[in-house]
Formats: sequence, C-alpha cells, structure tokens
Amino acid sequence: MDKVGLVGFSGSGKSTVFHWLTGVAPDPARVQQGQTGMAKLPDPRLDRLSALFHPKKTTPAEIAFLDTPGLDTAERRDNPRRLGILREANGLVVVLNGYSGGDLADELRRFRAETAFADLEIVTNRLSKVEANLKKPRPAKEREADLNEKAVLERLAAALETESTTAMELKPEEEKAVRSFQLLTLKPEIVLVNQGDALVGQPLPASLMALAPTALAAPARLELELAELPEADRAAFAADLGLTGSARDATLRAIFAAMGRIVFYTVGEDECRAWPLRRGADAVEGAGSLHTDFAKRFVRAEVVGYDDFLRAGSMKEAKALGVYRLEGKTYIVQDGDIMHILASS
Repeated sequence: MDKVGLVGFSGSGKSTVFHWLTGVAPDPARVQQGQTGMAKLPDPRLDRLSALFHPKKTTPAEIAFLDTPGLDTAERRDNPRRLGILREANGLVVVLNGYSGGDLADELRRFRAETAFADLEIVTNRLSKVEANLKKPRPAKEREADLNEKAVLERLAAALETESTTAMELKPEEEKAVRSFQLLTLKPEIVLVNQGDALVGQPLPASLMALAPTALAAPARLELELAELPEADRAAFAADLGLTGSARDATLRAIFAAMGRIVFYTVGEDECRAWPLRRGADAVEGAGSLHTDFAKRFVRAEVVGYDDFLRAGSMKEAKALGVYRLEGKTYIVQDGDIMHILASS
C-alpha cells in the first residue's frame, strides 16, 4: 500500500492536517519517529455500486499517511534526519502555514531547499564510494555499471546544488539505478496550504501558484472543529463560515490522483470493493492487487467501464450492448473499470 508523508516546518499545522485526514489524534510520544494513520478514499462511484448490488460489505480504497517531525527553521542540522523518516513514503504532502500571514512561496522554496540539501548529502556520499570503486581493479561489466551510475549521480548532484531536480527527467534505467536512495526530490509532491478561518474561499497567491500550479488549500482545523459539533448545528455553522462541501473529501481525492493512482472495482453480493492501482498498469498488475496468485495464473479479465455499466443498468444488459468485454494481459486498466479476473486453477 502506498504511504504519503506529511511534511512541513514546525508550526505549519501539519499534525492538525494528519488528524483531519485520518481521524487519528497525533501522539506526542511518536513525534520523532513518525506516526501512521489510514484514510478511506471518498468514492461516490463505489457508493452507487453498493446501492445497486446491496453487498454484505463495501470496501473503499485507502491511503496511508505518515506524520513526521516538523522541520526547524533556526537549527537546521537535524532536518536531514527528520526528513529521512519520509524516505519510505511514496509521495509527499508539503503543508504550508496559511494562517499566520507569511510568504507561502518563500516557505515552499525553503522547504525544497531543505529536501535538496538532504538528498545532496546522500548522492555525494554514494558518488564518493563509486569513485573509490573506479580506482580499484574491477571486471569490465562492473566498471561499466559504476561509470553509468557515476554519470547519473553527477547529474543529480548538479541539479540538487541548484535545486532544479523538478525539471530533471531520468530514463527508466537511470531511475532504477538510484531508486534505492529514495530521494525526496524525485517523489511526487503535493502542496497543501493549511488555511486559517479568515482565508477560507480566498485564492492562493500567484507567487505560490507559479511554483506549485496544483497547490491545494483547506481549513483543516476549522473542519475538525465543525466535525465535533452536533450534526443539527454543523450545516448552519458551515454556511455561516462560507464552507460548501467537504474540503477533506476533495483533498483526499486530489492527493490520490497526484500520486498517479486510479481505482478499479470488483462487485457482487458479498462485496463491492475499490482497488487502488498505479495509473498505466496492465490487467495482470491489477489482478495482482487482488492476490499475487491471480497475477501468476491470469487468463483474462472481464471488464466494463463504470459509466457504461450505469447506462446499461445491469451486467446482463452490459453484455447485450457489447460494453462488457474480455481483455488480455496487455490491457491497460482504466479508472473506474469494473473487473472480474479469470485465472487458471
């Protein structure tokens, strides 16, 4: 399962965001090691399928969030260690302080500088080891591998020194060579402005949007406080504050999409379930989400798109209309596909 790291400077409200997204109250005793919490992905399509099939169980996709120690703006020496906790994460949500009137673009630039510095330390240490290996007698194949890695590391180091890794693309073989380093600057980044009450509904500064065009904004603390009110009072208070809908639901869906994930569904009387999957994955990888044996023994997949199924009204009608089809191993799973995996015994 993917894990998304929440990161930001101390005082950004990062732990409030963690509580808001997961419903798990931050534990002060775990602040230095990081704390994990789960959030169920809001999914109106799954709700509709469940209403049609009346299953015994409905299971949404989930996102794991990792709350981490805030970065210190004054004493930076410990920041690489604090960031190191995030290396196991598949993506980062950078929480910015949107309630104190500070310069959000500057805060993001400072954060990116911290991650670049932490990554540069890892890359230069590895580069020193590779250069030492090249001075020793080595088989030709190993020497060639070291030279290739050295070239990639030198490019990364140069980019990190200028904090320009966001513009650097690695070829698949290059990405594989540095994958084990879990560089933070190469992970998907989602910028989330933790807004104060007075800024609800206000557009984000153009200077920030220039750095992070997909930046999100949400009043995490305000929505947490509203959730504690009696249900009868909640809607009235939300209306008075200018809140429409749930920023939490929209934020979770945006984070999920920014991580490069889609969902496909399995349906039936026992269970309707949403399965998270890497965008661009084929049917075999999708089958492996259900069970590793299904990937090994994959024969074909029966597939119907969510919209096609709704228009048809039933699986029987979907087959009659020709939108319920058989797909092989190379089929690229589409967001919203309803799938039934057929595997050999």
